[in-house]
Amino acid sequence: MRKFLKILAKPFTETAGLARWMLVIGLAITAVFVILAIFAPLLAPYGFAQASADGVKFPKAGAPSGDHWFGTDRLFFDVLSRVIWGARTAIEVVILSIVICVAVGVPLGLVSGYYGGWVDRILVLIMDAMFAFPSFLLAIVFSFLLTGLLGGTVLAVALSLSAIYVPQYFRVVRNTTVSAKEAAYVEAARAIGASDFVIMRRYLFGNVVQSVPVLGTLNAADAILTLAGLGFLGLGIQSTDAAEWGHDLNRALADAGSGIWWTGLYPGLAIVLLVTGLTLVGEGLNETINPTLRRRRLLPVVMSGPAAREER
Repeated sequence: MRKFLKILAKPFTETAGLARWMLVIGLAITAVFVILAIFAPLLAPYGFAQASADGVKFPKAGAPSGDHWFGTDRLFFDVLSRVIWGARTAIEVVILSIVICVAVGVPLGLVSGYYGGWVDRILVLIMDAMFAFPSFLLAIVFSFLLTGLLGGTVLAVALSLSAIYVPQYFRVVRNTTVSAKEAAYVEAARAIGASDFVIMRRYLFGNVVQSVPVLGTLNAADAILTLAGLGFLGLGIQSTDAAEWGHDLNRALADAGSGIWWTGLYPGLAIVLLVTGLTLVGEGLNETINPTLRRRRLLPVVMSGPAAREER
């Protein structure tokens, strides 16, 4: 009997351990890119648009060497430097877009779910209309509009990405608020005369934002891919404004047929690693925080009485 219980308990223990390992590995990978982003001026050998040093021009599409570990591209830029500076651009865009999504989506979802009525119907209609569009197509449309107003800046790209993620935050917070506002503690707060603003801020906000960190982490991974896609299409940040991996991949297409592999390999590898790290963090957080997915260890069962003596 004890052996049978151990066999049953083994999958649950392995699942919990797998979630922790996913979280640890994802945090480690993400931390590397965050360090690269923060200390890019110190870690990058050259500037993101630097084509010469000490009056000597870099080789055009030069192969990896001791002077340029990742080689150079056709614009004479150092590939290693652009990969490191690209990490800063990616982290800046992702953080800014998530902050905008939380600042817009969470309050709207809270107000919509709490008050209901015509306010809820209008907001749900708007968010569902935005959510019905393919996300990448919506990002392209907003990128067209915002690039003309703000230029190819980090803010313009971050706003383009925010437009496709705000409805997700709205729906998650709104659905949680609809059920949470009927709880007994909310009714007690109303009974003692608490205002609607106090109830939403003090009693509802902490309960409805528990899924936001997980959603933000998963959206961050998707935002890296969307940012790279916009850059690949030439709708993101230009190479002279900042280093961006998707734009570097676009320029690397012409090099692939000439056997110049390094201009596309390293930016693409950076995208894959950062997306993998953020995805592992999101899945690990979801397994750890979400009580419906979290598996608990089974405690050993100690049997006593006649059944235990018969087993012996």
